[in-house]
This record gives sequence, structure tokens and C-alpha cells, in this order.
Amino acid sequence: MIQKFRPLLKPLFAFVLTCSYLSHSAQTIDSTWLANNYTKQEVQIAMRDGIKLFTTIYAPIDKSEKHPILMMRTPYSCAPYGAGLFSPRLYAGSWANYVREKYILIMQDVRGRYMSEGNFVDVRPFIANKKTKNDVDEASDSYDAINWLVLHVANNNGNVGVFGVSYPGFYSTMAALSNHPSLKAVSPQAPVTDWFMGDDFHHNGTFALMDGFNFYSGFGRPRPKPTTEHGRGYEIPEKDNYHFFLKKGALKNFSKLLGDSIAFWNDLMKHPNYDAWWKSRDARRACLNIKPAMLIVGGTFDAEDCFGAWNLYKAIEGQSPQTNNKLIMGPWFHGGWSRGDGSSLGNIRFGQKTSPFYQENFELLFFNYYLKGKGDISKLMEATIFYTGENNWRRSESWPPKNVEYTPIYLREKHKLSYDSPRDTNSFSKYISDPDKPVPYTEDIHLNRTREYMDDDQRFASRRTDVLVYETEVLNTDLTLAGPVVADLKVNLSSSDADFVVKVIDVFPDDFKYDTSYCCKGVKNEAEMAGYQMLVRGEIFRGRYRKSFEKPEAFDANLIETVKFSLPDVAHTFMKGHKLMIQIQSSWFPIFDRNPQQFIDIYTCDDSQFTPCEIKVFHQANAISSIILPVVKIK
Repeated sequence: MIQKFRPLLKPLFAFVLTCSYLSHSAQTIDSTWLANNYTKQEVQIAMRDGIKLFTTIYAPIDKSEKHPILMMRTPYSCAPYGAGLFSPRLYAGSWANYVREKYILIMQDVRGRYMSEGNFVDVRPFIANKKTKNDVDEASDSYDAINWLVLHVANNNGNVGVFGVSYPGFYSTMAALSNHPSLKAVSPQAPVTDWFMGDDFHHNGTFALMDGFNFYSGFGRPRPKPTTEHGRGYEIPEKDNYHFFLKKGALKNFSKLLGDSIAFWNDLMKHPNYDAWWKSRDARRACLNIKPAMLIVGGTFDAEDCFGAWNLYKAIEGQSPQTNNKLIMGPWFHGGWSRGDGSSLGNIRFGQKTSPFYQENFELLFFNYYLKGKGDISKLMEATIFYTGENNWRRSESWPPKNVEYTPIYLREKHKLSYDSPRDTNSFSKYISDPDKPVPYTEDIHLNRTREYMDDDQRFASRRTDVLVYETEVLNTDLTLAGPVVADLKVNLSSSDADFVVKVIDVFPDDFKYDTSYCCKGVKNEAEMAGYQMLVRGEIFRGRYRKSFEKPEAFDANLIETVKFSLPDVAHTFMKGHKLMIQIQSSWFPIFDRNPQQFIDIYTCDDSQFTPCEIKVFHQANAISSIILPVVKIK
């Protein structure tokens, strides 16, 4: 079938935004224009404890009105350094919109990074009760920076906003916690929120090996003094990441490659469980009494921080309900809303240019309203979410929407999914998980982790004997999911530990084709989409944490045990004529480290301690395995 992107109108809950996004100024931003319209100033701003933070100020020359301040605090450098050298960020995307709107734009190296003084601390814990000037955190540094800027930057209107993507998203959250009276609007985007439960370096306690090693081999190198230089990472001497990470073996071998100078890597190795050290670094725990308006932004296909945006929004809703808190999620890779056109990811097409539409209709509207007092903020509802599959924007008064019903769909015999509960007394599927042959996260050979794997074709995995596959019959009506998917598995292991990966997959019809007259004309090397198994959401869970993330427990080989966990939220419609598939496996390599499948310290164990494990997943009357779906019900 030829798939067109048809609108799906649903009263009260859904609406469709046209793709003819607002046309902002056609003014091209280039170096000549910036030199004629903006000044650049570099300053050192003293914090309350005397440490000075390097700060770049881009200010409009225009004096006909006062201008708002918009700041990004970053550990990734506010380069280029030096008079007359303008950041390439200013020429395109969101930043260019703020240049056209004549914002005062601030970039600041956070404490201990690049040209700022002090010691850098990864995801520095928030100090709720500061008693002395030496009780500093990212919230106090944000407060002190904002205070200085409002007092010393000429021609500002006294209104300040903060935004940032990824790690700068974490610093945006911390800025919101400062509650400086001039801070009116904050947008954490793909914010680092909890590095043990879901962002970047762990998912449900499982270590993200490839990203963790590649990132910290360069970023984590100690810096003896302020510098403009970037740290150099470990150069992998081959092109096949699967082969490299498998060959290197146990985690402690990677520690040897890095040496003992990378403090946070060493801390990771010392804190395998969700202890007080990790909990103090969970940004959600401090989300109390937030006063600025909040715009939480993320991508449903963000390979790095998919967890953060959904869960920061929910934390603010729960802990600070009086906060003006909005959520926007689109079909983007990490930071894709701020660059590119957002019309596709890998082989999947979305039928519209979602990124520029977001920039001008949502983000620019948000900051213009709260910092400049212009625009109609009523266009921003509580949650504005792009639903893939149907490829439409919808908005709702809450997230998840109020008309979601959590509906179990059961794993059944003969690889079936059914809404009817199993009645058999002895029914299970089984596979052998072998750490020497872990399931790859993609079928391609490459070195760097791809962002496209988030919606990749899963047919390569469904053909493996160590991957269980369950699917529905062909859907006779659309099925829309909105919210977290919960895996509730009844399992038995032949060993004392294992990981569990659950994947939610949209199986396209066998005659499926994209209508190239509608979208993405001229795409080269068109993928075969007939029968495509699109990954909608996948998540991993370390089995030892099935009862507690603080106190792990070994599995008992004589028992059927429950492994229950949530996948990050989904916003997707399985269209009529498609099928819903669930895949279950016990490795996802090398994006996540291998479990030795014994109840031992994974961070210090030897290569010889990895062992195969027979895993049974039950679908019988007294041991029912299900996937709990957040189904949107049409009123």
C-alpha cells in the first residue's frame, strides 16, 4: 500500500497543525550582518565564593528599545574565544531567530570547564539549604550570573531566559531552581535528569557502555588550568564497534584503557547501585516551588536523553503543580528540533518539516511572550506532542492524556499477542542468552553509535534464535499509544542474573511504500519499506534490580519471578493494516554492557565469569506475561 500522511482528527484531544510554519524575517544571518548589528564582549563573572566564570555576551547595537537576555550555560565551551569571533550557533536555527529578534545572547563556560575557574563536578548535586558562600551549586552559579548580567549589561529589559540542549538542559533545570526574580522563562531541552535510571549512561541500572566510554575518554580528562583546548578521547583502532567492544571484554578492561585520572568514570565503577550518591544527582528531586515558566522539550527518537524530558516534566507537575509547565515532544534525534528540518529520521518519514515549525511556533513564541510581552501564548497547551505513524501534532491538557486507558496485551503461545489472557497451564518461550554472541543494536557495521537506530528496521533481530518475537494479527483499526509502556514479564533463569530488553515495533504491511510525491522527493538509496519493522520504543532493564534499585537480588533458578519495568513514553499510532510486535532479548550490544549473567559485581568481574543463560518467558494461567499499553480511547 502507498502510505500518505493523512490527518487524524479527534475532538477535544487532537488537533492538526499545518506545516506552513510562520515565516519569520527573511534576513540572512552571516558574519557581515552580525558585525554590523551585534557586539561581542568577553567577561569573567565572579560567583559568591570568588570563582570567576568565563562569559560571552552578544548584544544588539540597536538602542531604540531594551532587550531581553537569553542565556545558555555549557560544559562544551562557548567558543570561539576572542574579540570579533562570532559563534557559528548564531547563524541558523533557534539562535538565528533570537538574533533577528534582537535578544542579548549569553554563553557561559560552567565552573571548571574551558576558560572558567574552579573545579568541575559532573551533574553537581543541588544544595537545598545553603548556609555559607561556599555552598555553591549550578543553581547558585546561575543566580549569581543572572544577577551580574541584569546589573551590568547595558540596555537590557530586566527579563532573563535560560535554555540549553542535553547537558546544558541540566544547567537550565538548575537555573530554574535558582528562582532569581529576573528569570522569567526556562527551557530545558533533552535535559540530563537521572544518569542511573534513564539518561545517557545508564538505563534502569544497565551501563551504556559505548556512549559512556567514548564520551568520558575525552570529556572526563582532568584540566589543570583554564584552557580553550578540547580534550582528546581514546581513538578506537578499527571501524567495527561491535567487534571492538566485544573483544575488549569485561568493564574493568575499559577502565584500564582510560587509566585512573577520569574521576567520574571511576565514580561510576564504584557506585553500581542506586545509592545516595546517585540519588543526589537526580535533577527531579529538587523540582520544588519553581517560579519561572517552563518549556520542556525533547525528541521521541533521542538516543541519548529520551528519558529526561518526559520525566522532568512529570516531576515538576508532581512536586511544583503551581508552575506554568509545558511539554513539547517531536520526532527528533538528540537536538534535532534546533537543527535540520525534522522531516525524517533514517528510513522513517514524518511528512512535514517539524523542526523549523517548532522553532518559530513554539520556542520563539514561548520566550517572546515571557521576555518581550508579545505573542499569543494560548497556542501553547499543556502538552503538544507529535504522534508518529499518523504523523500529526496533537495537544492535550495533560500528559499522558486523560483519555488513556492502560490496557494489557498478553504474550501468547505461537508468538502471538492477544488482549485475551492465557488459560494454558504450561506455556512458555525460551532462548539462550550467550554473552559471547550478544544481540547487536543494529545490523550495520560502523564505529560511532548511530542516532537512526531509534527507529531502525528490526527484521535482523527477529531472525535470531535469542530474540523472542510476538505480534498481533493485522490491525483492523488504528491503535494510538500515548504514555509509558510497561513490561510485566514472568521469567525463569538458569543462572542468577540477566538483562531484559523489550522492544515495541510497528510492522508495516507487505505492500507498503511511501508516497514520494508527498514527501522526501529525491531521496537516494530508498530503503525497502514493505514489511519494515520500525522500532517505536526499546528499553533495557538489569534483572537484579527487579525488586529494588538500591538492593539488588540474585535470581533463584527454582522460581518463576516477575520482572516489571517502564519504557520511556510513546506517542505513536499503529495504523490500520499494520501490526504491533514485541521483541524480548537479553543483550543490546554495544550500546549497553553485557551482563555476565551471574550475580557478581559487573564493574570488577573477569572475562571468564561471563556465562550463557537459558531464559524462559511464561505465558500461562498462573504466570501471565503482558505488555501494558497506554491506549488512547476515542471519546
